[in-house]
Amino acid sequence: MQQEMASTRFVSNLTKNTVALILAGGRGSRLKDLTDLRAKPAVPFGGKFRIIDFPLSNCINSGIRRVGVATQYKSHSLMQHIQRGWGFLRGEFNEFVELWPAQQRIEEQWYKGTADAVFQNLDIIRNIRAEYVLILAGDHIYKMDYGQMLASHVRNKADMTVACINVPINDAKAFGVIGVNEEDRVIDFKEKPEHPDALPGDPTQAFASMGIYVFSAAFLYEQLIRDADDPKSEHDFGKNIIPQIINKYRVYAHRFTESCVGGEKGDYYWRDVGTVDAYWEANMELTKVTPELNLYDSDWPIWTYQEQLPPAKFVFNNEGRRGTATDSLVSGGCIISGANINQSVLFSNVRVHSFSTIEDSVILPQVEIGRNVKLKRVVIDKGTVIPDGMEVGFDLELDRKRFHVSEKGITLVTAAMLGSPTHRIR
Repeated sequence: MQQEMASTRFVSNLTKNTVALILAGGRGSRLKDLTDLRAKPAVPFGGKFRIIDFPLSNCINSGIRRVGVATQYKSHSLMQHIQRGWGFLRGEFNEFVELWPAQQRIEEQWYKGTADAVFQNLDIIRNIRAEYVLILAGDHIYKMDYGQMLASHVRNKADMTVACINVPINDAKAFGVIGVNEEDRVIDFKEKPEHPDALPGDPTQAFASMGIYVFSAAFLYEQLIRDADDPKSEHDFGKNIIPQIINKYRVYAHRFTESCVGGEKGDYYWRDVGTVDAYWEANMELTKVTPELNLYDSDWPIWTYQEQLPPAKFVFNNEGRRGTATDSLVSGGCIISGANINQSVLFSNVRVHSFSTIEDSVILPQVEIGRNVKLKRVVIDKGTVIPDGMEVGFDLELDRKRFHVSEKGITLVTAAMLGSPTHRIR
């Protein structure tokens, strides 16, 4: 079969023999109040999606139709979203997107690390009898053909393959930094080093793990059992598994440039929207005439749960009271009533009342914005009601007393900050 590596059919067979496990149990505490009531993978993104939709869509578009989602932290909205939007696969064809909460099968503890999250579901994964196991983070925004990564894994006769991307050297402290030889075999790995090694010939860049791994299944089982028996281990792929195996087994890097999916500008698009600033910036990028992330690509669509909502509506055409939106994304169910929206992202069912202005802002679902409101460089969480006359984003010192203001001056407003009940907002 290895002689057929270049054929589409071979890659398709590879993906059919693969099970994917998306690790979606993390809180994402750097997103502050956005993750008080939901896990990071459940955070809304891009006007109508949630972050989890990107790795899930990559799986489906790559031909991987057996997917487990490991959940833990405040997972109700995440589970509800997957149940509503990802139930279209056919069980009789052995296709599924399943939720795998931390059920303490092995011992009475929650997931202790990324490797432990896989180990605690080992009985489920074994019963699927896949040849390869694809392990994904559930909290990144990107488009990638996992079939190409699987093909390189087989071509290299690898035990494990790690997807890698170039990152600015100043950002590399947050990643696992990888060293490779001329064949891209991994020869060095440092998890979140204080002083990352730069790429040869480019002191401004480092070569970093994306948290995407392909394992030959039998090898993975062996390593997880060994790691689980080690009392000194933190049971984490980056901290424990990879450093243990790179000198003994065949571990290869797979360059994201070889399997990324996108247009002319989107070839290398990958975002960790792990902070309020990064989240705001990634959403704002979508308002450009030609954004780096193409959400209008019918060849590689991003799937999601889609409510049945009426079209967005813009009303009043009077001087000084005109419903308009420019350089913006406005989702279904929105009503812009005599207000002006500029360079902003409005999620579903947002109501903006007369004489208000919104600029450079991200407005999550079911937000109501009163009359004579002014918003600039803000993120408004789901279900928040902004009272008449409120101004946010103009006086950051005042905003800091009421809301959360990020390092780059983005103001995050939630219903709780305004004294509203939050038990139904997820």
